[in-house]
Amino acid sequence: MQEQYRTVAREDVHEIEINKSRFLCALAPAATEEEAQAFIARVRKEHPTARHHCFAYVLGADGSVQKASDDGEPGGTAGVPMLQMLLRRDIRYAVAVVTRYFGGVKLGAGGLIRAYGGAVGEALDTLGTVTRQRFRLATVTVDHQRAGKLENELRATGRVVREVTYASGVRMEIGLPEADVESFRAWLADTTAGTAGFELGGEAYEDA
Repeated sequence: MQEQYRTVAREDVHEIEINKSRFLCALAPAATEEEAQAFIARVRKEHPTARHHCFAYVLGADGSVQKASDDGEPGGTAGVPMLQMLLRRDIRYAVAVVTRYFGGVKLGAGGLIRAYGGAVGEALDTLGTVTRQRFRLATVTVDHQRAGKLENELRATGRVVREVTYASGVRMEIGLPEADVESFRAWLADTTAGTAGFELGGEAYEDA
């Protein structure tokens, strides 16, 4: 699996104007194709009088799902340059929709490619991206007496503490880089005098 990937920081819109045509680039995170398609449909609904709603999305930390549409623009002049911009910036789990309000001046194939790709690039620069790191999930169980001190030490050493549950004992769900699992296991045993339980789980991505 990919150790990390970049995605868009938030859902938002960035607008540019080229030769009287307005290009509105809407960006959003998307975990699935259903989410991406729902976002595209919502943008279309918000701009019913626009001439084109071109889109591109990349899903999967390894970019395994890619799709692009020119939506009536000349073939290869809109969706593909949008997709290429997302890939060039290593963007994953994201969808971009560029809505064009035609201004009456034809841009030509080269102009369209620069406009659509540029709209996505400018939007990424303006709206920002975040890097997400792959973590191995783990559960630490400890008694109430040691829980507060252990949680403080986990956070102080930069560990990702996802959830803390208090019951008869205290369960802490944490995220660890794969390479740190064994060293963490040893650190935990040393810190708690061997009293803490440690159980490995699955994997997830978190903001780095």
